[in-house]
Amino acid sequence: MRLFRRGDSASTLDLLVVGLGNPGREHERDRHNVGWMVADELARRMDGRWRAKFSGQLAEVRLDALRLALLKPETFMNESGRSVGAAARFFKLEPDAILVVHDEIDLEPGRLQARIGGGLAGHNGLRSIAAHLKTPDFLRLRIGVGRPGRGDPRRPADYVLSNFTADEDAHTLVARAADAVEKLDAEGLERAQAHFN
Repeated sequence: MRLFRRGDSASTLDLLVVGLGNPGREHERDRHNVGWMVADELARRMDGRWRAKFSGQLAEVRLDALRLALLKPETFMNESGRSVGAAARFFKLEPDAILVVHDEIDLEPGRLQARIGGGLAGHNGLRSIAAHLKTPDFLRLRIGVGRPGRGDPRRPADYVLSNFTADEDAHTLVARAADAVEKLDAEGLERAQAHFN
């Protein structure tokens, strides 16, 4: 059974997929931008065309018979909710029809976890979205990036704002996360959890 639903009969979407990140070339390969990387991969797979909307970049695509929109907020991470809230109102979506794809330092590198709701874990992008949606109960795909290793003097904030290393294989991680989004949309949260969590 699909857990998410359209907000109401006027909604034109089945799911809004939000990839979190920061704008600017200097952030393109940051761990913190893995949500943007997944959104770009989904747009590539589904032949999506980006256009400026909702203080970000939006691509409306199809996955079989399902209608999706991909959103990359360009407000910087801490203000992501401004972009997501505007899109949710425009498409008349309930929070459980919004999937936020984001980095997670409390998961080991490469691990994926799909869930609905939960804590905000100090993630400013999630906190901003919860404030604008007035609830934390939106879908999430958490992408593990881990924490600085033993002997690494960087603070977690500096670590996530640095690039993936070659041995972290960001390309494979992004592809697996995009697969998880497609499975969640096509088959629902529980099946995606069983396969990827």
